[in-house]
Amino acid sequence: MKQILEDYGLKFDHILINCDDTIAISLSKNPVQHSSTKYIEVRHHFLRDHIVRIDVILEFIGTKHQLIDIFTKPLTKDLFLQNNKNLFFIHMKDI
Repeated sequence: MKQILEDYGLKFDHILINCDDTIAISLSKNPVQHSSTKYIEVRHHFLRDHIVRIDVILEFIGTKHQLIDIFTKPLTKDLFLQNNKNLFFIHMKDI
């Protein structure tokens, strides 16, 4: 992912991923093998390796503040309008 971004002229020391799953965040930070995680797919171990190297940082963000939900879930009118406004401000900040 970092290489693709560098191809577009964007250089980052690390990639920030917002996540609303505290269990996923704690599993990514704790490499201890739990019995409930013995069937985790290889792609998740790949992500944990990048977290250990600090290429990727998982940050908790509450469900109400997940902007991506506007594309993936049915939302109440108020939450839809709030996310839509926040997406607009993010877009305008980059211009």
